[in-house]
Amino acid sequence: MPPLHEISRNMNNVGLNIRKLREKKGFSQEFIADKLGINQSTYGKLERDMSSMTLDRLFKIADVLEEDVTTLLDIGKKNIFNNQANQGNGYVETINNDYKAMVEELKLAYEKMLTIKDEQVVLLNSLLEKK
Repeated sequence: MPPLHEISRNMNNVGLNIRKLREKKGFSQEFIADKLGINQSTYGKLERDMSSMTLDRLFKIADVLEEDVTTLLDIGKKNIFNNQANQGNGYVETINNDYKAMVEELKLAYEKMLTIKDEQVVLLNSLLEKK
């Protein structure tokens, strides 16, 4: 699965959004890192956007924080303008459509990852049964 930043370059500040939500919920970096099965240093790099975020990890972080992935991406809060002030340029509509498409792409990629995982489990079970 490609890193999240390769799927879309529009997802800036994902780490910052995650940090704000983590702090709001009163969780430490160590707590989240433990839930993810990684060390605190690695998790800290994710929050500082110094490490590539995979889709799988993004969904796991959302699960630990009990938030929707769109909340981590800060979708729905971006670029809210008065439509009359921006009448005719379609800027807001374009942004909203881009984010909707991005969320759908994320969902499809995640579903594909789950399908691949399920296929691997079936294969491994069949190999175990042969022994």
